[in-house]
Amino acid sequence: MTKIPHSVALSVKPEVTPFFDEQTNTVSYVVKDPNSNACAVIDSVMDIDYAAGRISYQSADEIIRFVQERGLKVEWLIETHAHADHLSAAPYIQGKLGGKLGIGENIKVVQEVFGKIFNEGTEFQRDGSQFDHLFKDGDVYQIGSMTAFAMLTPGHTPACMTHVIGNAAFVGDTLFMPDGGTARADFPGGDARVLYRSIKRVLELPPEMRLFMCHDYAPGGREVKWETTAAEERAQNIHVRDGVTEDEFVRMREARDKTLELPKLIIPSIQVNIRGGNLPEPDESGKRHLKVPINEL
Repeated sequence: MTKIPHSVALSVKPEVTPFFDEQTNTVSYVVKDPNSNACAVIDSVMDIDYAAGRISYQSADEIIRFVQERGLKVEWLIETHAHADHLSAAPYIQGKLGGKLGIGENIKVVQEVFGKIFNEGTEFQRDGSQFDHLFKDGDVYQIGSMTAFAMLTPGHTPACMTHVIGNAAFVGDTLFMPDGGTARADFPGGDARVLYRSIKRVLELPPEMRLFMCHDYAPGGREVKWETTAAEERAQNIHVRDGVTEDEFVRMREARDKTLELPKLIIPSIQVNIRGGNLPEPDESGKRHLKVPINEL
């Protein structure tokens, strides 16, 4: 079984409110302490009209209204990893509501890899300093009276972490709903074998642990879903259910990844998200630009 710090009470049931973004099939969450007004915001979304080069904040404003109307206090803004399919709105929400912005410490690895791909100069810091806190494997932290902990679960990206908050675990892109399988592992720094081992670590959590997905693509046209359990994933996940070996998974995952197109928003997403959700600095005319690396991705 995955070792859970003694200070983490799995009997606590945080109040989890999802916010689904149709453009990117992303699910953001407000996770509230049942015994106080403290909460965390996980994997928020900044809207972008990529063709027009226009950003907006409808999705983030919905979360802000929810928090303000209920008198909640945001203590953490958590990124499960540096997303390649949507832009983070964490700095925007932080500016309105406060809280500390956190991500896994291996964001430094992601910054180094993509700093080279996007030809970022020395002014771009590759030390994770764009975030308020860099989580290490096993770190514990507080959301009101709740003690949460962070698990390193790389494979999709080196910086992926699963956050366990009471009886709820937020798995980022490591897992999808059972009929959706698992995340790809072919981005720079990804590794299918490492992903398998990370998933097994998640599935060693107690069987009744609620698992919350960062994405759902509604396979077969079913309704969108984002919550399952460790037991359901172990029994039913089409890629990693019980009995699937590591070598079988790696062969399947690597073959499948070769057939996948890159996410439509990978170029703006990565450039913004390795900066903690901030846009690149403006040039001498005050304009901000995103780069398109040719034949690099």
